[in-house]
Amino acid sequence: MLTTKEDQILTHLVELLELPDSAYEKAKNRYEDLGEWFGRDESRCANNSPHIFPQGSFRLGTAIKPLNSEEQYDLDLACNLRDGISASTHTQENLKNLIGYELADYRKARGIHAPLEPKHRCWRLEYADDLSFHMDIVPCVPETSTEIKAIFDSITNFGMDTDLAEKVSALAVGITDDRLENFKQISDDWLISNPEGYAKWFANRMQTSKDRGIVFDKAQVDELPLYKRKKPLQRAIQLLKRHRDQMFINNPDSKPISVIITTIAGYACTGNESIRQTMVEVLSALNAFANSGSTELLNPVNPAENFADRWTMPKYEHLQLKENFALWVSTATRDFHFLASNADPDQLAQMAKARLSVTPSKDALSKILGVNTAASSAYVSTPRSVSRPEAKPWRREG
Repeated sequence: MLTTKEDQILTHLVELLELPDSAYEKAKNRYEDLGEWFGRDESRCANNSPHIFPQGSFRLGTAIKPLNSEEQYDLDLACNLRDGISASTHTQENLKNLIGYELADYRKARGIHAPLEPKHRCWRLEYADDLSFHMDIVPCVPETSTEIKAIFDSITNFGMDTDLAEKVSALAVGITDDRLENFKQISDDWLISNPEGYAKWFANRMQTSKDRGIVFDKAQVDELPLYKRKKPLQRAIQLLKRHRDQMFINNPDSKPISVIITTIAGYACTGNESIRQTMVEVLSALNAFANSGSTELLNPVNPAENFADRWTMPKYEHLQLKENFALWVSTATRDFHFLASNADPDQLAQMAKARLSVTPSKDALSKILGVNTAASSAYVSTPRSVSRPEAKPWRREG
């Protein structure tokens, strides 16, 4: 239950970022339809026990509206063929082509005009209708028992609870990538991914104090999350992602990637039921990482993977990824401190528009703050510039 004005303000702002119910429903209908297609009797994959499941922000419940109407909704999926195909029987190219043939047939059957587009690790399928979507479908197969054991040992050594580690490691998969030298060869050296395991880890981290002790054995394995009942951690991440998108609107290649924000936020979360206090924890952790000088953020469900590996790669040096991460954290810290501590509805509305690209209701803000609307309208405020951020710690006050 919200107990502070700050919580209510942040809740009002994040609700403006939420996807409409129609977007979730359409996403759900589309991936379920795709799953039925792969499982039909005529499917080339019918005997391979195909499993289609969502991953990324839709799966985690951290998706937000696009910044503008020209952007598409992005639904990330995986197609896991659980029987009859493995790294010892098929090349990555074989697997990707098999999935591609089925997607090509699906596209024709559903009257999708845009061509099927190959990406390095996936296939992209675009819908152009009243709600533009593109779906990225990653072909994958289950990892071997040997690799699963190695992952289990690694994540338990890394500090994960044994029970959770057992569930997480069992979900590891090998994925295709046409940039690898062995893409066209039989080889057991495939890239390891674990989007379902990451979703379990995240579900465990986002539990509030009321949820502690619940075991997420069936943590939305195939269904999109219950997006109407967001946890404070999900809401904090949504706000931070939108602030990042707006800040890097003219330089998107340099913006911090979502998985870094989500992972640091997940580690920082203590189960607080307040959005404001959760944001305090998350911003503190983001600042600590930015100030540490570290270029290593390990995947909690596969510590062999460094989410920040591009920060030190010469080919990305021009993007200044590490420096831009630190700049964004500094700016976000100051801006959210302003949003959570300012008592003037006009200034709050201006800041929300400038930093989050949303237009909050001044009447709603005035009501939350207990300010007379007419009196607040008479006050002419001056927007603050954030071109030269001077971050201040967003501490608990009082």
